[in-house]
Amino acid sequence: MRALRTAAVATCVMLAPIAPAGNKAAGAADASAWVDLPNSRVRLLAGPARTGGSYLAGLEIVMADGWKTYWRMPGDAGVPPTFDWSGSANAAATKVLYPAPMRMPEAGGEAIGYKGSVLFPVEVTPQDAARPVALKLALEYGICREICIPATAALELSLAPGRAGRHANAIEAALERVPRPVPGRRKTDPELRRVAVDGDGANPRLTIEAAFHGSSGADVFVEAPEGFYVPLPRKMGVGAGGIVRYGADLSPDLARDLRGKTLKFTMVSEAGASEANWTFP
Repeated sequence: MRALRTAAVATCVMLAPIAPAGNKAAGAADASAWVDLPNSRVRLLAGPARTGGSYLAGLEIVMADGWKTYWRMPGDAGVPPTFDWSGSANAAATKVLYPAPMRMPEAGGEAIGYKGSVLFPVEVTPQDAARPVALKLALEYGICREICIPATAALELSLAPGRAGRHANAIEAALERVPRPVPGRRKTDPELRRVAVDGDGANPRLTIEAAFHGSSGADVFVEAPEGFYVPLPRKMGVGAGGIVRYGADLSPDLARDLRGKTLKFTMVSEAGASEANWTFP
């Protein structure tokens, strides 16, 4: 039997959707107007042009004190954000990047996401690099405290060739917090050292060892292919050389169904963040 991931379990009570606030009068050309929603506000930011004629933009979410939103894999409870760019003009490809998240305890489980504020870098590839890109985003995300409220917003922003905008530094800083894949890993980023499936057939456990190079705030998150959910790993101990060991208990059915599938490990720390893939044996 497949272990299916269900969005928004008992600790996340879904209320009636909030009607999106309309964009205010057009502001500066380097940002959309804020869209104000209960307990949060959102906007699009224009960033610098990149090599090959692409753009770096940003989506900023600012939350009220005590409220949070979720990562692409929300953990035991929660709803990931969804981004619909289909209304954009002259955009051949649009990719949202996720800064390193944090583990967030909740009643009945743990979630993965962000508190206070988050800025998602967005890579935009135009169809015609000589013409502006008209970004249109239909955004949905969960804004949560004791309960989780689905929020929606419609945002628009024009990206013009050769224009960086005053938010370029903030977007570049958010890009620095995006976990780097193995080829781009820096010396201070965590390093995946070993993954194994331990235990007998009735009690399988995923064991993960990663080097964090003495930095604090170490944590590991595991993503499985769509339709499967690997429980959040638990810290089991620290060995020589800053090697931290984590374990995630698996059901026999899940261990069987994951055979031959690729898992993604995201490792975060105060010194850096990285990600690596591993194929389940």
